[in-house]
Amino acid sequence: MDAMPKWADVILIPLISILLAAVLSALVILAIGESPLAALQLMIEGALGSTYGWGYTLYYATNFIFTGLAVSIAFHARLFNIGGEGQAVLGGLGVALACLYIPWPHWTLALLGASVMAAIFGAAWAAIPAFLQAKRGSHIVITTIMFNFIAAALLNYLLIGALKAPGMEPATPKFPEATQLPSFQDMFSFGETPLFRGAPANVTFFVAIAACVLVWALIWRTRLGYEIRSFGQSESAAKYAGISPTKIIMVSMLISGALAGMMAINNVQGEAERLVLNAVEGAGFIGIAVALMGRNHPFGVLVAALLFGFLYQGGAELALWTSIPRELIIVIQALVILFTGALDNMVRMPLQRLFLSMRRA
Repeated sequence: MDAMPKWADVILIPLISILLAAVLSALVILAIGESPLAALQLMIEGALGSTYGWGYTLYYATNFIFTGLAVSIAFHARLFNIGGEGQAVLGGLGVALACLYIPWPHWTLALLGASVMAAIFGAAWAAIPAFLQAKRGSHIVITTIMFNFIAAALLNYLLIGALKAPGMEPATPKFPEATQLPSFQDMFSFGETPLFRGAPANVTFFVAIAACVLVWALIWRTRLGYEIRSFGQSESAAKYAGISPTKIIMVSMLISGALAGMMAINNVQGEAERLVLNAVEGAGFIGIAVALMGRNHPFGVLVAALLFGFLYQGGAELALWTSIPRELIIVIQALVILFTGALDNMVRMPLQRLFLSMRRA
């Protein structure tokens, strides 16, 4: 029997972790002479108080959904994929090649083609560390983090060479108009007052929602998902049941890399409409925190991604309108990651004792 009910593990522990991070963040803001309540109000207004703020919040959340799902798939197989950053970089390369060199007649077909290319490039970049883990015993953490740097160097080389547009900036040419995705402003503006004006949120958000549903169906409604979870729970028991470790490692990492690569349809095809340096902006690493906070469940990942989207957009507003430096916003985000990830047992163990004592009583 579990020490505490499932709802407490899924809802109560993350909620308490967020509250602890918020309290510490408030103390830090007080220490530099700012009001925590005023800062919170400004974050809420900046991230949620207008369609413009919502547009940026959902744009960031879309990135984090893809990278969070990528990390969660690997976690279910007891693999720690921290190469989402590099896989998203290669996904961006796949999107750029699809949009620049294939004459798409309409954005719907371009979205489909770019998604496939992004998934293929991301999966291919994850396949090499997966093979090294499955066949050579190389640690997946070491190889995936090394491949992040290789991907960044490769993109740098291409953007100052073969793919560079005329001019000084290291970037590809702008994608053709037929490949450009409709933004929320295009989709939801009716009448004289446009909604989401200037915000980068686009149709990719709905692709991310569909990805959450498909990952849920894969993990909990298919034989492959059962094999992945079984392998993650006990490798020896899975091998005894006839499940191939090589197959599970390779398949899990391929799916994980494909999901991370698909992030590029949001920031490369949807927002920038070209491939630029640092297009990923750390979303691959934020995906680790999103997966941890969401307990590796697709719908938990969705909620956690929305929270981090709020932190990103709200933090940008704080840095713009107050004397709170941008670095402090990173500290606040780090505190959320710390309490939801590294210090999870600090909250979990007292709650387990509490529920056990209540059960005995």
